[in-house]
Parts: sequence; C-alpha cells; structure tokens
Amino acid sequence: MVLIEEATKAEVESEARRATKALPRPPRLVVGRVPVDRISMEYAAVLVTEALLHRGELPPLTIVGPNAYLVTLAEKNARFAEAMQAADLAVPDGISVVMASRLLGAAIPERVTGGDLMERMCAEAARYGFRVFFLGGLPGAAMMAAHNLRERYPGLNICGTYCPPFGFEKREVERERIREAIEAAKPDLLCVAFGAPKQEIWMEENRSWLPVGAILPVGAALDTQAGLRRRAPMWIQRLGMEWFFRLAMEPRRLWRRYLIGNAEFLAVVLRQLLRESYDGLRERIETMREPAIGGDGE
Repeated sequence: MVLIEEATKAEVESEARRATKALPRPPRLVVGRVPVDRISMEYAAVLVTEALLHRGELPPLTIVGPNAYLVTLAEKNARFAEAMQAADLAVPDGISVVMASRLLGAAIPERVTGGDLMERMCAEAARYGFRVFFLGGLPGAAMMAAHNLRERYPGLNICGTYCPPFGFEKREVERERIREAIEAAKPDLLCVAFGAPKQEIWMEENRSWLPVGAILPVGAALDTQAGLRRRAPMWIQRLGMEWFFRLAMEPRRLWRRYLIGNAEFLAVVLRQLLRESYDGLRERIETMREPAIGGDGE
C-alpha cells in the first residue's frame, strides 16, 4: 500500500511539472549550481499573472531570486541547491548575478528583486482581484506591510497574514497552524518571508499541498514594507550599491555575507568562466583534428 501511495505521489508531481512547463519560458543561465532566468520585471510579472489567472489548471508556480549570497550558499548546501533547481522561475535578484551574466556571455536585462516583484504583483492583484497572503517576517511586519500596501493599492485583497515563531519548522503544531491558515484563506499569491535558505526549502517541500497559484520568496521585503527596516534610496539601487547600503545599516549581521560572500561568488564565476573557456577551446581543437570529408584524397 505504501509503495502504491509513493508511486501515485511521484506520478502526480511529474504531471504537475509537465503542466507548469506549458507556460512560456525565458532563456536560462546557470551560475555555479543555481539557475537564473534572463528575464525582465515586465516579463516576470506577465508570467506570474498568467499563473494566477490559470490557478487550478496548473500547479503552483514556484519562484526563487538568485543573488550572490544564494549562489555561494548553494555551493555549500546541497539541499538548498536542489530547492533552487526545482523552482519554475528564477528571477535575477542581485546586481552581482546581472554583472556575472555579462561576463559569461549571456546578459540578463535587469535586476528583478523579490521585494520589487512582490510590490508589482500587489498592483496586479488590485487590478485583477487576486488574493494575497503574507507569511513570515519580523513580528507584526506582515500585518503592517498589508496595511501599507492596501493604502498604496486600493482594492488590494490581503486575505491573510501569519508570522510563525522562530524554529517553527521543528514544531508540528506550528506547521499545522500554517497549513490551516493558508487553506482557510485560499490565496492566489503566497509571499514567504522566512529568509534563505529556509524559505526556498520550505516552498519546495510544501509545494504539493499549497492551494495557491504562485509562491514568491520575499526575504526582508515585508519588514521594509512595514517600515521596520530601511531600504536603500532609489539612486543607490540604480548604482547597484544596495548591498553596500545594507552592510552600512547592519554591519555586524551582514559583514560576512557581503565581504566574504562576494569574494566567494567572484571565485565561483571565475572558475565557471575558465572552465567554459577551456571547454570551448578543447572543442575547437577537436573539430580541427577531424578529417575533412570530400578532400583531394577521395
């Protein structure tokens, strides 16, 4: 009986992934062990909107947002790498990833952060009547973010918010509470703010039962929308220096991520660049060694 149930679950998940692939796909780049879609904000918003409009016909669209920190984290954490690779859409969250794509010869048009995509989808939700659920963030952040976004986008339906306590993933009662809250709210879009790698792994593990159209990890976006954290001014974001602003705001928490992590990310990109250059050179040499067809000797 157990074997039949496991086989049925595997078949359902396989069919779900085939159905998800029916949506048009942007070209994809792999940086280290992490896929990154070469996609713009406009393109990403269209894909997510289509997934929400066709909720029920397709499985939940899972989204991740690769940046330098997540690429280096995937190098060390195989379970996290699997969760990133299993996502349907990987928007380029970090400016470092955008710059690396140019070095690797597959330029990404622009940075698409999870927080910016969340706000864009809130605007689309107000327009189309989608239901949105905020899960996670600092205590009180989800409720305050919901209030502020409703003020900004009249008609926005935030159908539920919940901030589980620290360590919730180890407590069955809390896991069940999250499940009940989401099933009762029946959101179209679920925004998850647990921080990496927890949010991506949680999304991948719970995707099969979530009654939603799309799942979006948003990191600290609920906290910034609530006014509990500051985001860099727009001119700093345009310069690609938001990471430096965050480091200046929280040096004790973020110094290792940005100072050591950025160096590790650069090493990952350079190794990949050298490997791809070597493979390309070897392929050209092997092509040159192949005997000509239809030469003078025939």
